[in-house]
Amino acid sequence: MAWMKITTRRAKTVTESKPTPKKSAAKKPVRVVGPGPRGWSGRGGGMAQLVPSVKEYRGTTVQVCGLWPFSSGASSPMIGVPLGRHEETQATVCCDPISWFQRARLISNPSAFILGRPGLGKSTVVRRMFIGLSAQGVNPLILGDLKGEHVKAVRALGGQVISVGSGVGYLNILDPGQAVEVAKLLEEGGHHKDAARVRADAHSRRLAMIVSLITISRNNPPTDQEQTILDRALRVLDEKFEGIPVLKDLLDVIVSAPDELRQVALDRGDINVYLQETRALEATLLGLTGGGKLGEIFSQHTTEPMMRDRAVVFDVSSIDPTDMELQAAVLLACWSYGFGTINVANALADVGLEPRRNYFVVLDELWRALRAGKGMVDRVDALTRLNRSVGVGQIMISHTMSDLLALPAEEDRMKARGFVERSGMVICGGLPASEMPLLTAAVPLSNKEQKKLISWQDPPAWDSRGTDIEPPGRGKFLIKVGGRPGIPVVIGLTSLETGDAGVNDTEEKWHAPVPVSVLDSGTSELSIEEGTP
Repeated sequence: MAWMKITTRRAKTVTESKPTPKKSAAKKPVRVVGPGPRGWSGRGGGMAQLVPSVKEYRGTTVQVCGLWPFSSGASSPMIGVPLGRHEETQATVCCDPISWFQRARLISNPSAFILGRPGLGKSTVVRRMFIGLSAQGVNPLILGDLKGEHVKAVRALGGQVISVGSGVGYLNILDPGQAVEVAKLLEEGGHHKDAARVRADAHSRRLAMIVSLITISRNNPPTDQEQTILDRALRVLDEKFEGIPVLKDLLDVIVSAPDELRQVALDRGDINVYLQETRALEATLLGLTGGGKLGEIFSQHTTEPMMRDRAVVFDVSSIDPTDMELQAAVLLACWSYGFGTINVANALADVGLEPRRNYFVVLDELWRALRAGKGMVDRVDALTRLNRSVGVGQIMISHTMSDLLALPAEEDRMKARGFVERSGMVICGGLPASEMPLLTAAVPLSNKEQKKLISWQDPPAWDSRGTDIEPPGRGKFLIKVGGRPGIPVVIGLTSLETGDAGVNDTEEKWHAPVPVSVLDSGTSELSIEEGTP
């Protein structure tokens, strides 16, 4: 009761008192109690230490202009074949050497080099690039598919599949291709200089291929005098032989000892000197015409000529993987034949007889050709150095820098490293830590980028019984252009690229059904379903 009285009296006093005039004051804003930008602070709160990144969307300046100021410049180029998403920002990454050279002007020459351990998706990146470029009018040329990985994709594009191998298909290294017909066509049109250039290119490529085969067969290049004899013998063969010659015809010319060859052999009228100078050369060519360690692939006429207006793949998967010398010889022959066809197409386009075509050349398993013998680096270098001037984009594939630098001669190692240094872009997958000093000598990489590449080469978890468990670095690559920061991209595959019928299915022999006819007759139906052998 006392408390109530006091309250009443106070209320009465306030009511009877006269109001005193006061200056009007602005009302203070009411403070709303709530969490901060990182959550509730204080005792019992849960303030976050890291702010999660918001979801980003990508669009053109016309589409996102109304979202100002919540828009910013893109962190990766949008010109080229869509590869996947940026590993950190989830932005779309588009990349291929031709688009970045021709349209975006981000690289100085249309070439790329891919490095990465096996099984991490190097071939998948290449297929994604040449499928996208094919839609842009560029003709992909896979000059030597050792595993048959790109055959499905080329067939899906309506391209040509050329099989090369013992008993499967032959590739005549003395075949000038379409150079003879094109040279005659140019001469009829009055383009004599262009015709002479086509003939000279065909001659030099055939001579270089003969020298390469001899180098692989001997594991040493032929002498200067032997190369001069081969050059003159090839010219005599072109002048006097009707049709397309083979290696046996070249051997017959050398054995017949015409005056043109005796002059360059410097026999001084003594046939015994000529026989002594050409004895080793005849023995090597005899081994190449059949029965030698390089087999009979190059001893007969070309089984299927190459077309120049569509995608082409040379399927050499029938060659025994353990026969590395034969594989290297076939790869070089495919590369030489392919670049010769490109030069013929450019000669016709230069005079307006055919539309201009651009090609995307894939040179896989580069290390096999480089290890075939001394001097092979020079042959590969001559094939691939002038890609920018002939309108060709190319991509070379190898596993590690150690593969390129595991050559006996120091000058060959320097030239092989130049393949990576001269490339417009270098795309790296998972690599071991031991590769970092070799790689950084050719491509500048930050410590963070090196750690990322090392982490990508780790195997999956030990308890990877699930079917969706993959290595952490599969499908992840770092795109490097000069000293710029690398772009980490995660390759995204479509439904046409995945699955048993997809173009990326390279494990057909592991999941193919077992025919019932090959199973043991005593095996029960239950054991077949359970997978009992």
